[in-house]
Amino acid sequence: MTPDLRGRSFVKVLDYEPVELRHLLDRAAVLKAEKAAGEEMRTLSGKNIALIFEKTSTRTRAAFEVAAYDQGAHVTYLDPSGSQMGHKESTADTARVLGRMYDAIEYRGSAQTVVEELAAYAGVPVYNGLTNEWHPTQMLADFLTMDEHTAKPLRETVFAFVGDGRYNMGRSLLVMGALMGCDVRMVGPREYAPPADVVHMAESIATQTGARITITDDPVVGVAGADFVHTDVWVSMGEPKDVWLSRVEDLRAYQVNAELMAAAGSSDVKFMHCLPAFHDANTGVGGEIMDVTGMPDGLEVTHEVFESSASIVFDQSENRMHTIKALMVETLA
Repeated sequence: MTPDLRGRSFVKVLDYEPVELRHLLDRAAVLKAEKAAGEEMRTLSGKNIALIFEKTSTRTRAAFEVAAYDQGAHVTYLDPSGSQMGHKESTADTARVLGRMYDAIEYRGSAQTVVEELAAYAGVPVYNGLTNEWHPTQMLADFLTMDEHTAKPLRETVFAFVGDGRYNMGRSLLVMGALMGCDVRMVGPREYAPPADVVHMAESIATQTGARITITDDPVVGVAGADFVHTDVWVSMGEPKDVWLSRVEDLRAYQVNAELMAAAGSSDVKFMHCLPAFHDANTGVGGEIMDVTGMPDGLEVTHEVFESSASIVFDQSENRMHTIKALMVETLA
């Protein structure tokens, strides 16, 4: 039976069952093919979607806007100065106001509690475009991309996340991988592992789905046999400079470079990154961090790996649009 997702929010990957996540991935693949063939049908005509961005973004904003326009919907972009939420009006009140005017709401910001409160009060679907704790829409893009780049079913796919697993990408990949029955390796210093409650959650899910969960501080062991190697930035924009040196020193051994990719033991291993990436010094923040820390060849990933044939990061980026489109179509159409 086809899952019915109408009216459902998506604020963390745990909101949906594995069969529902699989349905979204399959729907995204169909919509992607239809767009490429010029055969896409507009199923969201007359719908209005509010995009609340308390953190700026390139991919998330572009993906939501293009996906909505492709399907005939309209969007309103609200940056931190574009609403009174959290300043003169509570999150709950803002949710009830926007829920009367819009058919869905996207939120990208810091606290998971905010997007959870929006979903509780809006009365319309709410989508998490990123919080400190979870990044569910990125997971749809990542797993569609892995689907496209291996002949294996997801339950036989092996992927490793290398680096700082404490925040949204590490947590989300761990739990989504568990839901989809994958062989998941979280690779980094012990103090940078996902929180114990998230690990326990993933291990509990794995008993039902057959997923394999490995938490290790050995990068070579962690990536051995991997089909995909993921990473994310080590230092986020806005973090104080006094954390740069200690963070980079802690994670230096976990840089995704040619040697680490070779440790996977397969010429078919692929590199993934949610972007933006500090792979060269051609950004203000990246260049400054590399200069201060003495890592001229990239931080979390080298320029060599980022630009190699193994890199599928721009497929990932494009798939943000297709998977977000599938999410909106399935919850609104």
